[in-house]
Amino acid sequence: MIIAVDFDGTIVEHKYPEIGRERPFAITTLRMLIEQRHRLILWTVRKGDLLQEAVDWCKERGVEFYAVNKNYPEEQVETGGGYSKINAEMFIDDCNLGGIPDWGKIYQMITENKSWEELYLGSSKESEMPKKKKRGWFW
Repeated sequence: MIIAVDFDGTIVEHKYPEIGRERPFAITTLRMLIEQRHRLILWTVRKGDLLQEAVDWCKERGVEFYAVNKNYPEEQVETGGGYSKINAEMFIDDCNLGGIPDWGKIYQMITENKSWEELYLGSSKESEMPKKKKRGWFW
């Protein structure tokens, strides 16, 4: 699976332009995903030296990305500040609606092929969802 991963607020706590503390289990989870042959793309707004600091920070902890802000290592991207559209099957980003789940839940979603609903509510099938109890005579 090709997975695009944000840096600030996702792998580390938000302290931009500094690098915040690692979010619990982020690096461990990313290393496990790489070992399982997922292609991870670092997808971040960081540029120049700030981007290199993030790449180096991850590399020092054993996480080397397949590509950084591009779809594959050889892709040529514009230097004028534009970003290419990343073609990933999953995006892990703290700006998701509802925020970012913990890294254990993220790992479960990927390795067990579970949806958010299956993971948090227990099932994706409406028939298996808990029924609301009737209250009174007419409802």
